[in-house]
Amino acid sequence: MRKVISAVLAALAVGGCTVQTTDPDGDARSPVHIQVSHPPADGKPGATTSPAPTRTPTPASTPAPKKAPPAPPAAVLWSRGDSGRDVRELQARLRQVAWLYDGPTGSYDDLTESAVKGFQGKRGLPRTGRTDTVTWQRLLRMTREPGQWELYLMGGQPAAYPDPRCLRGRVLCISKTSRTLRWMIDGRTVSTVSVRFGSQYTPTREGVFEVYWKSRHHVSTLYDSPMPYAMFFSGGQAVHYSADFAARGYGGASHGCVNVRDETAIAAIFAEVSNGDKVVIYW
Repeated sequence: MRKVISAVLAALAVGGCTVQTTDPDGDARSPVHIQVSHPPADGKPGATTSPAPTRTPTPASTPAPKKAPPAPPAAVLWSRGDSGRDVRELQARLRQVAWLYDGPTGSYDDLTESAVKGFQGKRGLPRTGRTDTVTWQRLLRMTREPGQWELYLMGGQPAAYPDPRCLRGRVLCISKTSRTLRWMIDGRTVSTVSVRFGSQYTPTREGVFEVYWKSRHHVSTLYDSPMPYAMFFSGGQAVHYSADFAARGYGGASHGCVNVRDETAIAAIFAEVSNGDKVVIYW
């Protein structure tokens, strides 16, 4: 009988059923639970296995942004001591915005440097007095292209080629186109000066004349104005020094005479010219 019961129990275990037992009163008992414990990881009784700590990945450090290198200073175009046509244009444009009142002379002098400083300071630019590319571009935007007689308001323009009638003898060769006078001897230019002429209402005559009278300290009886170093060539018209031309440049005009603004130069010419020397006035 015992063998039969053991065989039945074995068959039930193999089939996966839960063994139900009864207590002494015949009531059913709860199934038998068998708890299997694993040995501790370190082999010591009572020790528990702790999970390995999770390592939080460290983010790669971001390098600090590099500072942008400072902008190089603007290139200097012209500064004190420079000269030439470009300096004339700079001076003419400074005159247009009322930062310069003298010239243009074509020479970057102390007055030009002061005018550039004032212009720069007014526009929030470094007050260097040197004309760099930033200063020049700002000035270009505020002004217009100066004309020929703005560039040469106070003279200094190149002389025109002499008229063929000037190539022989002793001649005061005067060009209305370039507004210049050449003192020439046998085709050679001894000296050149800037001149101005009469207005449209009192024009300077054109043609071939000769000096007929010289007057060192002459004063006009018609206009009551001084005409020093006067060399008369046609009626009341003469070549002479003009303080007004020296002060105002081509902003004014004569009453028909040929005005010279360089007193030293006209004094030297006056000393060399003789009565009878030729005067040629042409376009």
